[in-house]
Amino acid sequence: MDFETLCIHPVKKIKDAAGAIATPIYQSATFAHPGLDESTGYDYTRQQNPTREQLEYVVAGLEGADDAIAYASGMAAITVFMELFAPGDHIVAADDLYGGTHRLFGCISSKNGLVFSYAETTQQIIAAVRPETKAIFLETPTNPMMRVFDIAAVAEAVRGRDILVIVDNTFLTPYYQKPLLLGADVVVHSGSKYLSGHNDTLAGILCIKGTALAEKLRFITKTTGSALAPFDSFLLIRGIKTLAIRMDRQQQTAIRIAEWLSEQKQIATVNYPGLRTHPDYELSNRQASGFGAMISFSVKDAGLVSRVLGRVNVIRYAESLGGTETLITYPMLQTHADIPESERLRKGIDNRLLRLSVGLESTSDLIADLAQAIESL
Repeated sequence: MDFETLCIHPVKKIKDAAGAIATPIYQSATFAHPGLDESTGYDYTRQQNPTREQLEYVVAGLEGADDAIAYASGMAAITVFMELFAPGDHIVAADDLYGGTHRLFGCISSKNGLVFSYAETTQQIIAAVRPETKAIFLETPTNPMMRVFDIAAVAEAVRGRDILVIVDNTFLTPYYQKPLLLGADVVVHSGSKYLSGHNDTLAGILCIKGTALAEKLRFITKTTGSALAPFDSFLLIRGIKTLAIRMDRQQQTAIRIAEWLSEQKQIATVNYPGLRTHPDYELSNRQASGFGAMISFSVKDAGLVSRVLGRVNVIRYAESLGGTETLITYPMLQTHADIPESERLRKGIDNRLLRLSVGLESTSDLIADLAQAIESL
């Protein structure tokens, strides 16, 4: 079946005797046993719950994964993945990552003995691999600078070397990009974003290639207790039903806004892989079937930032992304505030950079809102 159909009718479904069209919310912490040494397949929700299991079936099918595990947040998913490694293990990571991922790697995983190297390009990622390297962690496109890494090239370079390649696919979702088909071993999502699509829940997903790896991650998940609750699982199942149509509409608007921003005299740079002037346009176009709806841009004068953030009306000044509402974020003080200033500036995350998550409002209304905010400057 096509992607749009699989969002609504996954190949694998939990059994429901009542024939409910919407997946039921099994709001139960525990499940009764029919008898000694007998189980319905569900014992305790920390281990598995029917609603969460249905969500995992849906996302695994969309990503082409052997298994998927749902977590209480995207950061919970990445934290569980880090438990695969031991002190002294080396991990190569993209230099431009979500600030929470940087915080986890720098403040917690490093304290636990893991060693990290960061690289800005695909070739630098490959060159940074050492004999003790156990994993490569990529975001593509990156947050917030919208750089693109060649997933297939990285996977091919470490093939047969017992190095896991994990890709954060939050920005493009499996609708536009399937990292597992490009050679990655694990895909991570902040399900709070496009998968949910409505800014109403937190969630994370790991999509895994290989049953042995999946079993290791399920054991860690059961032990650490980081799995997603039933009601939040239901919200993601509901949100995913409209994923394809939302992504298409949001991308259409994002392309028009990115083009419009690039023509404004108050804007210095626009970072969006769908612009032909973007340095990674060709790679992005070859690797994915779409560019997504995330844009970052720099104003020419840092003094203009507060006036833009204070004057937008339809667009809301708030953290997060991927929902029906268009949100504008100031990475320096929000998503990447915990990164040391020298590192932020080196990455280009300075006091002139803004990030825009394009929602489902009218394209003309969004451009008009940006215009009145920018023109007021």
